[in-house]
Amino acid sequence: MQERLEKLHAYMESRKLDALIMTHPKNVYYFTGFLTEPHERFMALVLVKGESPFLFVPLLDGEKAREACPAIMIYTHDDSQDALTVFQQLLPTPLTHIGVEKNHLTAKTYESLVSIVHATEAVDVGELLSNIRVSKDASEIATIKRAIWVMEESLRRTLPLISVGMTELDVVAELEYQMKKLKAQGPSFSTIVLAGEKSALPHGDPGEHAIQAGEVLLIDAGVYVDGYVSDLTRTFAVGQIGSELLDMYDTVLQANLAGIQAVRPGAPIAEVDRTARAVIGDRGYGEFFINRVGHGIGLELHEAPYVHSQAAGELIPGMVFTIEPGIYNTKIGGIRIEDNVLVTKDGVEVLTSFPKEMQIIG
Repeated sequence: MQERLEKLHAYMESRKLDALIMTHPKNVYYFTGFLTEPHERFMALVLVKGESPFLFVPLLDGEKAREACPAIMIYTHDDSQDALTVFQQLLPTPLTHIGVEKNHLTAKTYESLVSIVHATEAVDVGELLSNIRVSKDASEIATIKRAIWVMEESLRRTLPLISVGMTELDVVAELEYQMKKLKAQGPSFSTIVLAGEKSALPHGDPGEHAIQAGEVLLIDAGVYVDGYVSDLTRTFAVGQIGSELLDMYDTVLQANLAGIQAVRPGAPIAEVDRTARAVIGDRGYGEFFINRVGHGIGLELHEAPYVHSQAAGELIPGMVFTIEPGIYNTKIGGIRIEDNVLVTKDGVEVLTSFPKEMQIIG
């Protein structure tokens, strides 16, 4: 944690900032070890030039914060107080030049913060924090691997329970039960289970549709383990499926493998998307590939790097992201195969191990 904080102090020095006020809960966790969701209540990690950092949290989270980060001073506010009024009393003023997370703050809170410290300049530090977090260290990678194992084992335990006639929501319930049995903190997003034509909706909502023989079943799910996420998609055949769906599946699988092969340190991020997209385009399904090929995962389900055909920058060791090409034909169904990969100093490590060959269930 100290090494991470030192990077912030160096940035503050380079930009001549008087203070850095961090409000995104996941960034607070990354730099302190304290993880919570304050909901509508105000929370901030504050670095003031020449002073020790402090954490300002709702009173409800005060004791948990002290246990998580005993080396950092903790201040609290309760629900009867105006949080920013209490916060103002903890700050030396004026703080002419400050750093804030503009993407996370509401317009009202941003204006209030600038006003109470009498700032003449407020620098957005969101990109800085994203760049610091983008390369995962060994501890983070180990935690992500545990999250992946829990997700894959949950799916392994659920598949034998799926049968024709079950609804999509039935499968969601079974899968999320297994997640909890395996000690996940919870799903990392709303579990997606879609059958038949609905599988062509990349972000469709599971419902009362009963699974039928001859259609595909797409399962996209992930879990939180110690604050870090996994994100896995596999598509299954329910009994025997038609030749077009089989061809779509093989195309997506080849695109997935090609995308993985394009991963290496120094390669353009955009090349991963373009490589996978070319496979699908060459097989005649280009119009049905409507999503970017991947996104970073870590403390958040979607974080840098964002892997699309116009992405700027190069891959660097420690990046962890998804590779998830798909074909979505609303007339017959959709296919998506998603892996989680790590950029290593020599190339790529595929962190997910769940089989990708077509599996028949039900």
